[in-house]
Amino acid sequence: MDITTLRNIGKQLLKEIPSLRQKPFSQTALGVGKAGDKTFPVDKQAEEIIISGLEATGEPLTIISEELGYMEIKGGGKKIVIDPIDGSKNAIAGIPFYCTSIAIVNGDTIGDIELSYIVNLVNGDEFWAEKGQGAFLNSEKIETQKNDEIYLVAYEAQSPGRDTQMIMQLLSRSMKSRCLGATALDLAYLAYGSISIFVNPSLSRSFDFSGGWLIVKEAGGTFTDIRGNPVESTEISIKRSVSLLASGNEELHIKALKLLNR
Repeated sequence: MDITTLRNIGKQLLKEIPSLRQKPFSQTALGVGKAGDKTFPVDKQAEEIIISGLEATGEPLTIISEELGYMEIKGGGKKIVIDPIDGSKNAIAGIPFYCTSIAIVNGDTIGDIELSYIVNLVNGDEFWAEKGQGAFLNSEKIETQKNDEIYLVAYEAQSPGRDTQMIMQLLSRSMKSRCLGATALDLAYLAYGSISIFVNPSLSRSFDFSGGWLIVKEAGGTFTDIRGNPVESTEISIKRSVSLLASGNEELHIKALKLLNR
């Protein structure tokens, strides 16, 4: 399994998924995925494309996906953590900010991720990282923000009334803030230096951030929960398990932690 395989899957996704963009909320849910969220046709088709591409490698793999849950190929092997459409509510609402996220894990925890790939399904941007080899956008090496100015804070608010109150001190210190609705893409653009800090005070599932975690780390960023605890020991599963705080550098992260934990 290498980045070429994942990029080939990305090409197929970019060929087929954009055609599913319809009028806002015109898609009807097919049911509920294993992670508990509604599954829409765009989620299902993306998952089928990804699994087909993985099966074509002939490798023994264990798939963990938002929609189907767990699946073994050839008896199981390395874990492949998939979010077929991250930002699916954006996709079905006609908002052009959603992606696919795939992470390859040689173990059972976030810290065991060795390769990750995120593709923006609107503009075709491809982000990837391999442990120890750096992070890339469309084959060009990328780095996170280097100074400690809080230019832009991106956040996720699963329960807006509660979550925004928890992070208000941080938001009030930022020059700009955005709730964009696709965690993996938030983290990818943070790795690129477009976003200073990303925060989600609610518990996230590993497939929500597994691809973004390695890309942020390899680009030079810092990644913990909102209390400053490492997330590397977080188990790879479909359960909600950890809050998220990612920053362009250590100085930004220290600032964010002080504001969040006042």
